[in-house]
Amino acid sequence: MSKQSFIISLPDGTKKKYLRPVKAMDVALEISEGLARNVLVAKVNGKIVDASMSINFDASLELLTWKDPEGKATLWHSSAHLMAEALELLYPGVKLGIGPAIDNGFYYDVDFGEIIFDGEQLFLIEEKMLELAREKSEFLRESISKQEAVKYFEKKEDEYKLELIENLKDGAITFYTQGNFTDLCKGPHIPHTGFIKAVKILNIAGAYWRGDEKRKQLTRLYGISFPRQKELKEYLALLEEAKKRDHRKIGQELGFFTFSQKVGKGLPLWLPKGAVLRERLESFLKKAQLKAGYDPVITPHIGSKELYVTSGHYEKYGKDSFQPIHTPSEDEEFLLKPMNCPHHCEIYKSQPRSYKELPVRFAEFGTVYRYEQSGELHGLTRVRGFTQDDAHIFCRPDQVEEEFSKVIDLTLYVLKALGFPEFTAQISLRDLSTPEKYIGTDENWDIAENAIKAVVEEKGLDTVRETGEAAFYGPKLDFMVKDAIGRKWQLGTIQVDYTLPERFDLEYVGVDNQKYRPVMIHRAPFGSLERFIAILIENTAGNLPLWLAPEQFVVLPISEKYHDYAKNVFLELQKYDLNGFIDRRDEKIGKKIRDAEIKKIPFMLIVGENEAVANTLSVRAHGTGDLGSFSFSEFLEMFKKKIEI
Repeated sequence: MSKQSFIISLPDGTKKKYLRPVKAMDVALEISEGLARNVLVAKVNGKIVDASMSINFDASLELLTWKDPEGKATLWHSSAHLMAEALELLYPGVKLGIGPAIDNGFYYDVDFGEIIFDGEQLFLIEEKMLELAREKSEFLRESISKQEAVKYFEKKEDEYKLELIENLKDGAITFYTQGNFTDLCKGPHIPHTGFIKAVKILNIAGAYWRGDEKRKQLTRLYGISFPRQKELKEYLALLEEAKKRDHRKIGQELGFFTFSQKVGKGLPLWLPKGAVLRERLESFLKKAQLKAGYDPVITPHIGSKELYVTSGHYEKYGKDSFQPIHTPSEDEEFLLKPMNCPHHCEIYKSQPRSYKELPVRFAEFGTVYRYEQSGELHGLTRVRGFTQDDAHIFCRPDQVEEEFSKVIDLTLYVLKALGFPEFTAQISLRDLSTPEKYIGTDENWDIAENAIKAVVEEKGLDTVRETGEAAFYGPKLDFMVKDAIGRKWQLGTIQVDYTLPERFDLEYVGVDNQKYRPVMIHRAPFGSLERFIAILIENTAGNLPLWLAPEQFVVLPISEKYHDYAKNVFLELQKYDLNGFIDRRDEKIGKKIRDAEIKKIPFMLIVGENEAVANTLSVRAHGTGDLGSFSFSEFLEMFKKKIEI
């Protein structure tokens, strides 16, 4: 009797036949020892698993290393376990919450109880982690019954793990052990701790258990790890550069925005220069939108609770959002607007629509409000009130791909004009394992997802697919840009939605005089003005493009004697819509220049006796230095060339 064989298919098209179970790591060894030394985790039939997992069925197999995002995430998740082991050894009696990998590194939430932990001994944790890593302890997976899991953590008196176990199904619980440390975890993990060669604890913060402000606040330790010391050194240098570019520091130094405790957390106050910057960004996009056939609309800052019940936003976000606003009328409730789309649906519905007038495109810089916990707020990137460059396109099903393509073109134009040439288009799909997170039919979801895939393929964009990142009402295309120091940010987004038109009973009359449902496309090239400005500041280190700079020039008279000529220069440049000011301070010209450099003003126009006599300007450029003497017309011509988008 012959044994049944199975086939393992590799990404390069190679197919390997086996008669007995084989581990992913064994397959790696067959290919090369060098590869095997670097494999951190495997992907079997699209699922990330331990490289030690036994395979006895037909399967596709990818062997993932540090170069792969999933490889990095697995090493960081394993590093969280290593940090937890170090903490238990250094601080006996600590209790552990959760310790996941994040975009850059990992964290673990820890309850130190009565133990005094001031954060001064972080280097001891790092040293202990590296000591444990050198032992090359294997990460061993064990399936365990719910009863055994409860018994284990009852003995440890760890109420956090016990609470997590409560929601787990018996038969689906796994432990991972490395060295003398065991944790509740579904995995996967790296083969052994020896892959972790460099570690840094980056930050300590408070974090409420399960994200609930009513629960105990734990200590969250953020860390990062690498398979080489050199990479840690490079990353720390990047962090130092990022600190210099922090939009919170630069934005306040340049007088763009501020925050006030009396106004409220997460509610930025835009100062005059920041307001000018916002207006310029808005004007830029409004101009592009008008050319693309968008109609401007304006909607209120609040809406009836029923509006968001209809849209599904209340069901999904109601309990985590602001509480309803009650009016003197009984049973009348309003909400601060969390989204603009329900309002735009009602505008569409305000009159009968014909197939002939579709697509209809509504655009609005609409301010929305969402409750964020205090600990989650961060400068302009995470706020409670923000303005979306929102637009919604209502079109026929046969127009979806064309309209989606046009929105991509508009988004690419915006990114290029604002200095983000490097990007990846992320196709964000629903997670079929958590259907409760979404609304709408499977059929409509499939249609929407296929439409996005078709357009992206036609455009030839560099894409990745992320399961579970879709909006609750539809899939989307997110633009992940890379900034000047290599960090990735999510900016523009485009979403296809078959669900809200159904919920709002939107219709148009077709060529056969029958009523049909339009398809809705949501789009926001900036995402939100607040977050976009934050990223723009950090990308440019505050050296904004000339056309965006709130103050494009400063006139620097070398003494009071030349104030009149300086005023003439200023007034002449104002005629051409150049924004600037005169520095009339009784300071030496050297100090005025230094101050203008600190303020990152693009052009310094120095005027003295020679300039006044010749009716010229002595021009300096920020970060460059002296450009020489210019007539008005020569300077304006140079300015015009530099300001072109």
